[in-house]
Amino acid sequence: MIITSLENNKIKKYLKLKNKKNRDEDKLFIVEGEHLVEEAIKNDLLFDLLVVENYECKIDFPYTIVSNSIMKKLSDMESIPKVIGIVKMKESNNTFGNHILILDDIQDPGNLGTIIRSSVAFNVTDIILGLGCVDLYNDKVIRSTQGLMFNINIVRCDIKELILDLKNKGYLILGTNVLDGEDVSTIVTSKYALVMGNEGNGVKTEIQELCDKNIYIEMNDNCESLNVGVATSIILYELNR
Repeated sequence: MIITSLENNKIKKYLKLKNKKNRDEDKLFIVEGEHLVEEAIKNDLLFDLLVVENYECKIDFPYTIVSNSIMKKLSDMESIPKVIGIVKMKESNNTFGNHILILDDIQDPGNLGTIIRSSVAFNVTDIILGLGCVDLYNDKVIRSTQGLMFNINIVRCDIKELILDLKNKGYLILGTNVLDGEDVSTIVTSKYALVMGNEGNGVKTEIQELCDKNIYIEMNDNCESLNVGVATSIILYELNR
């Protein structure tokens, strides 16, 4: 049986997941394409699988066939995907490891996706999203993580309160400030929380004041600044050496 009507109850429910409010209420979100679906399966997070008509799906998971028009409505991509997964939100763990990345109002979905991938690559144990950060389940964030969002603990909370708690637990709180910082390549620590700030404004002053130490990336004079995704990747690489 192929679902062809937008009035189908399942399809109506899944279309609502395009809205953040409904995603948060249902604790479900949409991923597009086989790679992301496979990553969700590996992490036991796939809730439902939709496959476009006339496509031979080889994914080992029960699925529902839908028409091209249904798949187009559900998708945010220019090219209609062959498969769409409905995925359960991963439960956050508030017991953190020794390498924490704190993000203060990151707004660009592509930047957040890049940061998540680099965090997994360079052994960050936990990512903390400030309350003003872009939604983790934004479709552009999901695509740009290439599924690595499933492989790391990600928590959204008030970062000011969290930093105060982390300081009491012996974490070195690292801020980023080129005017009052140390070259990141000289930092040696086994228990840190790195704070990275908004694309245009950096780390908020009240958060910056809570940091134990500021760091910067040594660059030549031809470059004034780096994209926050690139800068975060470089700093995490240095801290992981």
